[in-house]
Amino acid sequence: MIRPYAARRERALPWRDPLEVLQAIGARDGMLGLFSGTGGRVMIAADPDAVRQIDEDTAAVTALLDDPAWAEGAVQLLAYDGGARPATGPRPSVWPDLMAARYPAWLVFETAPRTLTAIGRGEDAGAAEHALDQAVGWTQAGRPQLAVEGPLSPRFDAEGDEAGYRAAVADVVARIAAGELFQANIARAWTGELKPGADPLDVFLRLVSDSPAPYAAFWRLGERALVSNSPELFLTLEPGGRVETRPIKGTRPRRADPALDQAEAEALRASAKDRAENLMIVDLMRNDLSRVCAPASVQVDSLFQLESYANVHHLVSTVSGRLSPGQGVGEVMAATFPPGSITGAPKHQAMKVIAGHEPPRGAWCGSLLLREGAGTLTASVLIRTLAFEQRKGRWHWRTQAGAGIVADSDPAAESDEVLSKISAIERALTEA
Repeated sequence: MIRPYAARRERALPWRDPLEVLQAIGARDGMLGLFSGTGGRVMIAADPDAVRQIDEDTAAVTALLDDPAWAEGAVQLLAYDGGARPATGPRPSVWPDLMAARYPAWLVFETAPRTLTAIGRGEDAGAAEHALDQAVGWTQAGRPQLAVEGPLSPRFDAEGDEAGYRAAVADVVARIAAGELFQANIARAWTGELKPGADPLDVFLRLVSDSPAPYAAFWRLGERALVSNSPELFLTLEPGGRVETRPIKGTRPRRADPALDQAEAEALRASAKDRAENLMIVDLMRNDLSRVCAPASVQVDSLFQLESYANVHHLVSTVSGRLSPGQGVGEVMAATFPPGSITGAPKHQAMKVIAGHEPPRGAWCGSLLLREGAGTLTASVLIRTLAFEQRKGRWHWRTQAGAGIVADSDPAAESDEVLSKISAIERALTEA
């Protein structure tokens, strides 16, 4: 049983490049790096003072999320399959339902003003000072390790072929026509292993050096590691109870030619199919939030906003509400997880259909939760994400990409969308 932190210390430090610091200390136990896009905030932590893993125990997951001792200086990863289990029934577990670690020492980089702050937390002032000194020491680490050159993974193997994926899309379209559901997100998966000497951190560094997404994350915990370059926010919770979600639905590829790229963006804005797909998930998230929010507080703040990233354009909408008294993080996640944007509508039936076409998803399309204090939460959707497991000294990886299938989906177009979404990860793994 751990107790909440009772003391906190801070110290301003000379600026350091966060990527250099991450490279220098990246092999430490529990290494964590959170990158908020280009010019945003970067947070680095290591050496957790508490670690938990929970599998197939929903009540225990909710209890940990609501535990005040895990509300500050902590990260928690919810795997997709744990949230989908009420719909899918028992399935083989490929990732724990919940992984959690709490960190007393942090470095916080604000890249636009180029400020760096070390933070130490502890059960008393002495412990907080010790954690602060530990964080300061990370900035004085030796020179970063040289990046691994050449392809990081000799193989990028699809678990199923393109024809099989198109058949799955066609099946979902037929189910929609029969009135079984309105939308389901169907994914493909790829697997492989890193070459000797390569590390998941090398993959993360390539992805964020190319184009860091707003919710990029690297996390190493024991023999598992997570690399995510996600553009999608699942939920934020602010002191006072305001909760917000920003589902992504609607995708077009980026083009090298500016005129063609603009044409792709305009086509996405004008697409009735993509707007309908987005609106379905907006309605689903309104329904999910209404289960834990005060009556009439749930509202749509924006619809169909264009956001552009290195490889794709997206349509993004924003829904917010205010929590009812007595509702905490555990209750919010129980009401809303897995995210509607990567399941479909109705959510319960969509998850059944997904399970009929895909093996367990694991960490992919789960959520990574940052806990910075009581009454606060930032949770991403783990798309553009690789899950790693170390076996016999080699890092084995699995990654997925999916598309929202609706009544007028074209299997070939949906397959092309999936390939656009996975392209940055494929390049990071297989190109020099």
